[in-house]
Amino acid sequence: MRYAQGGALTVVERAARERLRLQAVEGFRAGQKNTEIAVALRVSERSVERWRRAWHEGGEAGLLSKGSPGRPRLSDAQIARLARELERGPLVHGWADQRWTLARIETLIGRLFHVSYTVEGTWRMLKRHGWSWQQPARRGIERDDAAVEVWKKETWPRVRAPRRSAGPGSSSRTKPGSQ
Repeated sequence: MRYAQGGALTVVERAARERLRLQAVEGFRAGQKNTEIAVALRVSERSVERWRRAWHEGGEAGLLSKGSPGRPRLSDAQIARLARELERGPLVHGWADQRWTLARIETLIGRLFHVSYTVEGTWRMLKRHGWSWQQPARRGIERDDAAVEVWKKETWPRVRAPRRSAGPGSSSRTKPGSQ
């Protein structure tokens, strides 16, 4: 089900929707048609059809709210285990360097707990539990500034994609030859 504002129902709205479904049960028991119930409850006929099917399959329990459709959460014990595994480092878990990225942590969570998070969801979960992003306090001793400058001057211009000219079909605001 999609919602106009892009979000899900609140707890109050979910309870109100559940009350509507249970009112529909009264109509089902009275032998009313889907159209009559839909008009009386001011919902779509399609919703009443779905509710009737759920009622036939599971009774009133089939129409009760399933709760928030939010992301699965890790328990406190799972968070503690995740912290221990992160402290062990990426090498232990099969990555070639000592860098934890959100994508790697997301993969680790999936491997350990069989719970799926997005990269953004992983970041929110970590932040919620007190983790923060970190970056090195100093540059690596292996860094060669001269080599970096050479790469930026010689290699990067060859690798970088050329810019498209403002020709027909271009999104440029100026018309060719109108300058």
